[in-house]
Amino acid sequence: MEILWISFVKSFRFHLYLIRFGAVFYALECPTPPPSATPEQLELYNRVLKLRSSRKQERLSLKGKTLREAQKVHRITTPSEYVESETYLRVHVHPKRFPRVYEVDWKSRIIAETDAFVVVDKPAGVSVGGTVDNLEEMCATHVSRALKLKKPLILTHQIDTCTEGCVVFAKTKAFSSHFHMLLRERKVKKEYTALAAAPVTPGHHIHYMRSDRYAPRIISNYEHPDWSNCELKILGCKQVKWPSAAVLSQYRVARCGWEHGEHAYECSVSLLTGRTHQIRAQFAALDAPLVGDSVYMTGVVARMKAPEIDPFLTASSIGDDESFNIVVENWRNQHGLEPVCALGLQASVISWEGEKQVFRAGRPWWR
Repeated sequence: MEILWISFVKSFRFHLYLIRFGAVFYALECPTPPPSATPEQLELYNRVLKLRSSRKQERLSLKGKTLREAQKVHRITTPSEYVESETYLRVHVHPKRFPRVYEVDWKSRIIAETDAFVVVDKPAGVSVGGTVDNLEEMCATHVSRALKLKKPLILTHQIDTCTEGCVVFAKTKAFSSHFHMLLRERKVKKEYTALAAAPVTPGHHIHYMRSDRYAPRIISNYEHPDWSNCELKILGCKQVKWPSAAVLSQYRVARCGWEHGEHAYECSVSLLTGRTHQIRAQFAALDAPLVGDSVYMTGVVARMKAPEIDPFLTASSIGDDESFNIVVENWRNQHGLEPVCALGLQASVISWEGEKQVFRAGRPWWR
């Protein structure tokens, strides 16, 4: 009986947790569905449109508002917020979770703090700025609490959830604007430490990335129309021991079908352009995927067995017919899902204003 009562109380309070997580959204009118909407979602939207047109009297809350203004969605942040009937409510009942935030001593991850900014050594497995359905279990929230800040930190840039290392948060809007200007003018220098599954040649490496919104990012050795150039410098590559089974288990690092020996290869990387997944995708293009990169390593394994399966890497021209799209989809299917926690990548150094502002992360997880 007691177990049933606890279960009931938890379910009754579930909406409070969802609001705290930032997983509940509200609008006066139902927004237009995105291109990715399913037929069922489109049908529901059309039913809402019919309901709207059948109203005998316009709601007072809509008076003086355009349709676009009424469709503007905002996040509900307090349980006491008023929600009107016949309006749009979106609830993410299964928010993406980041349990790693509860395993971290956040004060020990603070590299530097000033009146204008905070530099944090973000652990792998934690989102920098949260997701659409979870603003609770993120780096910004827990750093703010560790420092007992009254105002929330402002995001200035991102690194992948599975990447650890230096992240800069702004305390003020003025510094946020200044830092974004430095990023646009390429005056912020970033160095990474990568743990690759195979050796790579030091030097300047250039690839080209297709303009896709989702992973995996498609890479080619050749320039194609509307593709973005990706440039990095590998400053050095040294042989190190492959992480032990205990360390891999601790950081939930996937094997991904890679037949490894006793050694991995630690590389110092200077990022010259800042594309999403750039280091991960370029190292995969060099047949040296990062240890634990479950998105790209499985693709490299497939390509090493059958090089023709990758329609882009060595192709100087690409097709656009239906048969080619099938080939592309087959290549995408060779890739896996995002790592659960960590992969072999650390944002090890970030600097700006020459030598005035230089910040370094601690030891990477694999050492």
